[in-house]
Parts: sequence; C-alpha cells; structure tokens
Amino acid sequence: MNYNLNDISAQQGKSSTFKALKKLLQLIGEERGTLILAQLAILTNSGLNLLGPFIMGYTIDHYIFAPVRNYNGVLQNCGWLLLMYVVVFGAGFAQSRLMGGIGQRMLFKLRNTIFTKLQQLPVAFFNQNKAGDLISRVNNDTDKINQFFSQSLMQFIGTLATMTGAGIFLLAINLKLGLATLLPGLLILIFTKATAAWVKRKNGLNLKSTGGLSAEIQESLNNFKVIIAFNRRDYFRKRFGEANEDQYKTAIGAGLANNIYLPVYGFFGSMAQLIVLVVGAYLISLHQFTPGLLISYLAYAVNFYNPLRQLAALWTSFQVAMAGWDRISQILELESNLPVVEDNNGTGSPYLLEFKNVFFGYPGGKEILHNINFNLERGKTYALVGPTGGGKTTTASLIARLYDPVTGQVLLNGKDIRSYKPEERAARIGFILQEPFLFTGTVRENILYGNEEYKNYTNQQLEEVIKGAGLESLLAIFETGLDTQVASSGDTISLGQKQLIAFMRAVLRYPDLLILDEATANIDTITEQILDEILSKLPPTTTRVIIAHRLNTIQNADEIYFVNAGEVIRAGSLQHAVSMLLHDKRES
Repeated sequence: MNYNLNDISAQQGKSSTFKALKKLLQLIGEERGTLILAQLAILTNSGLNLLGPFIMGYTIDHYIFAPVRNYNGVLQNCGWLLLMYVVVFGAGFAQSRLMGGIGQRMLFKLRNTIFTKLQQLPVAFFNQNKAGDLISRVNNDTDKINQFFSQSLMQFIGTLATMTGAGIFLLAINLKLGLATLLPGLLILIFTKATAAWVKRKNGLNLKSTGGLSAEIQESLNNFKVIIAFNRRDYFRKRFGEANEDQYKTAIGAGLANNIYLPVYGFFGSMAQLIVLVVGAYLISLHQFTPGLLISYLAYAVNFYNPLRQLAALWTSFQVAMAGWDRISQILELESNLPVVEDNNGTGSPYLLEFKNVFFGYPGGKEILHNINFNLERGKTYALVGPTGGGKTTTASLIARLYDPVTGQVLLNGKDIRSYKPEERAARIGFILQEPFLFTGTVRENILYGNEEYKNYTNQQLEEVIKGAGLESLLAIFETGLDTQVASSGDTISLGQKQLIAFMRAVLRYPDLLILDEATANIDTITEQILDEILSKLPPTTTRVIIAHRLNTIQNADEIYFVNAGEVIRAGSLQHAVSMLLHDKRES
C-alpha cells in the first residue's frame, strides 16, 4: 500500500470545500451548545448594529429637519443608541470568549486525533514520509485551523448576518436604489467564486513547502555530526537553500492570492457608495427621498460592503484552514495495511513460527523475498547470515509483523500471525535493533516502555526483578541506576549503553521469540559475553533469531540460514555458512 502523502495529495486532486468543512465540524460536535450561545451573541451584535442607522435616519428626519425641532427626542434616541452599543460590546466580548475556548479545545482534540491515528499506522507509513513534514501537519496545519475557528468563524457568521440584514433594509427602503446598490456585490460574488480554488491551491502549496522546509531542517540537524565530520556544510547549505527558496516562492504566491480580495472588495464597495450618493441626491431633488433616509442608506451600504472587506480577510483565513485540513485529512483517512483478521484454525503446530510460500516486496520496489518456506522450533537459536542487502532484516521484520507478505502466510503457534492483536504480538515477540530508539526520561522509564506488568513497581521491586533476570550487571553500568537520565538524542549515554537499555527492555518481557538484529554490533567484547550469559538464562522455550555479521555471534546457533537474492536457505554448519558467504562475495 502506498502511504506517501505527496502521492496521495496528487491522486486526490480537488476536494469539495463543503464536504471538508462538514467533516471538520464533526470534530466539534460536542461543542454544539457553546456554538449556539456564540451564535446568539453574534446575531445580537449584528441586529443591534443594523438598528442603529435606522434610528439615526429617523431622528434626523423627525426631530432635526422636522418643522418643529425636538431636541428631547434627539437626546432620548442618543441614549437608546448608547445602551445598544454597550450591549453590542458585551455580546462581542462574550462571543470572543466562547469561540476562543472552542478553538483551543478543538486544537487539543484535533492534535490528539492525528497522533492517535499516527500510532495506528504501520512502519511503511513512516518509511515513506519525512518526520519534519508530519510535525508540520500536527503543529502548523492544526494551528491554522484553530486560528480560523477561534478568530474567524463567528466573524464570518456575523458579517454574513450583517450583510443580509443590511441588504434587506436597502431593498425595503427603496427597491430600485437597493438593486442598484447591491449590483457591485453580485460582481464580487462572481469574482470570489472564480478565484476561490486558485487561492486554496496557492495556500496548499505554501503549507506543503513549509512542511518540506521543516523536514529538511529536522533531517539535517539529526545528521549534523556526519555533516561536520565530512566537512560538508556546503551540502547542508545547498539543501536548506533549495527548500528555503521553494518556501519563499510559495509564500509569495500565497501572499498574493490572500491579499487580492481586499482591494477588489474595496473598489466595488466604493462604487456602491457612489451609486447611493448620486441616485439618492437625484431622488431628494425630486422630493422622493429625505436627507435622513439618504444617511441611513449610506450607513446600510457601508454595513453591507465593509463586512465584505472583512470577509476578504476571513475568506483567506478560511481557505488557509481548508488547505491545512486537506493535509490533515490525508492522514486521518488512512487505514493500516496490517489489520487483525480472524483465524480459528489453529493447528497446535509443533513449530513456534512458520513461513509458508512467502513473497514480499516494498511498495513501488522490486520483489525482495521469493517463495520462502522455513520453520522455527521452540527454544532453539537461529542465525540469519548473508550479504548486506540480502534480505535478513526484511525477513526479521516479517517475523515481527512490521510488514505483511504480499502473498503467502506467516504462522505463530500454528495461527496466522495477523490474527494476533498488536499488544499480544508485541508481548510474544521481542525485537532488539542495531540502533534502538530511547525516549527522554530515565533508564527506568525506558526499560518499562510498553511493559504494563511492572508499571507500578517501586525502584527496589524493579531492581529485584532485574536481578532475578540476571541483568543486575548491566544496570550497574549506569551511574545512578534506574534514575540515570536519558535524552532522546542519546548524547547523555553511549551507543553501547543505549543498546543495554534496549536489551533489558526486551528481556524483561520474557518473549516467546527474541529477534536480535545486529544487537551486539556496538557493544564491547566483555559486555557481549555478559549478554550471551543472560541469553542462556532465558526460559528454555524462548526462541532466538540472531542477525549478525560477526561469526562469533552465531557460532552457538542451532540452525543457520543463508539469506540472499530473495531466498532463505538452510546453511547447516557454521563452516558451510562461511563458505556460502565467501562464494557470494567472489560471485559479486
């Protein structure tokens, strides 16, 4: 299955804005009550603002330009206007508080949803996508959506309400003048519809390039030691410069697209006010209009077109949010290609693990394993040897179900390995990599990662467990024992110490099958002997699969398999395995 998000984006093409917004709103379905209160606040705000021009026009015509001027009426209406605007202020404040809370809660939920989905996706997904781009989607793209919901959504609704009310007043006061005033608004609608997809596309490209820049920085910083060691800062500068240049160009394009609405909306708004002034003055000269109505009409025209200017900025925010949502939804819509399947046909096989007619190839690549058949018995030690790139780690990955075969079947205890739940499979199969990953924290936290059995143990109790497993000599290597601090980068401890932590983490789970992929490559000879002694103390039913290049690591294996050119062949003795390796090197 192809998990490359860039390829998925190209295949999906244009997405429906309505459908995207509908899915996004489902994430805040539980906020319905708060949204209703916020909508009531914004409608109150818009309604009172629309009532103001009517009161002003009425006051001018009936109290100021009337045959008998009524200043008490003017003061009374001014008092009503003051009260209205105080209520408008309160409604605006309430709306901001409510929507700010909704935005932050939605951001929290959205990031949790994405992270939960990432945890459900297989190794293939992370091999096909850069970590920096994923970080940008989780952090930057979700923040764009939050900004729209917390700052723009209610303004968007408010401006629509204000525009609708102003349009109704314009048509009700004078139908012909109202139609003429609203004509530029129709032209704005046509322009917006014609450019919306272009604006969204420009913002999508900008978010993608931002993710690419983040990925390039993350990758370069992770490998900066190598860059310095080989004195290739020029390579770092070149790669960063290209990513930065791409981000700059897309940012310019997005900025142009995002700012195109404001001057266009402003121009058409000015044209509408000019129409009101010219036609209104003409109607006054015919005694078909009054000065108060003209002032009210101008105010309603402003209330119709000024929100359109705000709508230009809000529409840009909306398009940025939708572009970000497109990138996020690409992750949320993915499904793992490692589903749990039903298998009630367990045969009680004498073998712990079986490969039956297994074929495998990575997505978009050539086939790596061809029709593989072999069995692993309980309690035995197996070695996988062969040239680099021959398929040893791929075979081990299939054993641990990091991938599924393209065709064929892998059986664990006589059952399809796909029928085991991830937590059950992880408890049965341990995997120690050549370069294990550690989390920032303590040695204790890293040892107990994913191991619920000892979660509530005190340090003293855990030390007893470690001693019972014969691992106390490894723990003694760390200066402050279980409380030794570990950084995710591993700079606080040596590479060998990282491997020891990974070793203890795997052994304390007492797995049925333990895979060691070059697990002793970064460990000194004395420590390696200690590890060999500990391995010998594992339960007699524990099966070991060792991938190694050093022959002394596999000299005590019960069975040796030679892995090369897509085949897994029983090599027999150590001497035979060595001769096969030498023959392969001569052939290559």
